[in-house]
Amino acid sequence: MLEIKNISKKYRDKQALQSLNVTLETGVYALLGPNGAGKSTLMNILTDNLKMTSGAVLWQGRNISKLGKDFRRILGYAPQQQGLYEDMTLGYFLSYLAALKEIPKKEVLAEVERVAQAVNLSEQIHRKLGSFSGGMKQRALIAQALLGNPKLVVLDEPTAGLDPKERIRIRNLVQKLGESATVLVATHVVSDIETIAREVMILKSGNLIAKDTSENLIEQFAPGQGLEEVYLSIFGGEG
Repeated sequence: MLEIKNISKKYRDKQALQSLNVTLETGVYALLGPNGAGKSTLMNILTDNLKMTSGAVLWQGRNISKLGKDFRRILGYAPQQQGLYEDMTLGYFLSYLAALKEIPKKEVLAEVERVAQAVNLSEQIHRKLGSFSGGMKQRALIAQALLGNPKLVVLDEPTAGLDPKERIRIRNLVQKLGESATVLVATHVVSDIETIAREVMILKSGNLIAKDTSENLIEQFAPGQGLEEVYLSIFGGEG
């Protein structure tokens, strides 16, 4: 269980997040909102890459800032930015990150093969990351997030740059992850999460304005339509 307790974040004169209180259990949770809504700030706080101004994040009742390596072992994070080591092969990159996660050496090869297969990159394992397309780099980032079977998975725009076939593959993968882990997916592609999210969280100007099932949100904001229409009814033309 992940508990977000009264989190706020302020950058000088901008309030990026305001008093967020959320509890996430096993399952897939979607995070929606336009650019500047606070999604990236929240994800960076949840992954312990950014300090909050006030509040606390608890994993299984313990503050993540005090868990140290224990938190890193249960966390899988795929950022949207594709800052990869271009001269590394995919296999070396995944092995390197497996070592950082302290996965036992005797298990690394099988683990690297498992996560590469999960994102349909098994045949590219000896290629350098610098030769990958944008979509392949995105899948490599998702693969490294899966190392060690994390119990908390945070994915920032995981289907960005993917073709329709790979988007479906990743959607199915995320749905499977949600059977045994807490998965938070930030996305602009509403259709990717409408049918698989346990609940949808909607951020606007740093405030959580809704957290409910897709069905309930549709009934409240866009009866008889879909989650995309919910988004449009709340944000209009905001990006």
